[in-house]
Amino acid sequence: MARSCQSCGMPLVKDPQGGGTEADGSLSVSYCSICYDAGAFRHPDVSLADFQEHCVEALMRSGMPKIMAWLFTRGIPRLERWKDS
Repeated sequence: MARSCQSCGMPLVKDPQGGGTEADGSLSVSYCSICYDAGAFRHPDVSLADFQEHCVEALMRSGMPKIMAWLFTRGIPRLERWKDS
């Protein structure tokens, strides 16, 4: 089981839904509920750079300082979803 979302990097234990869902309704072991629902990504056509910026903005809205939010998103390109990007 993945310890963090393989799209955004959020620890799955912090996901209030416990993870995203697969097409059959089962819990995803790889993706969080913010990124993944019913077997599909919520932002399917987003570029890696745009997704990183989206994540920085979301973290800042939750109260994180911009530099910390930026640092948290630097690992996103190494996650499974983005390996071929």
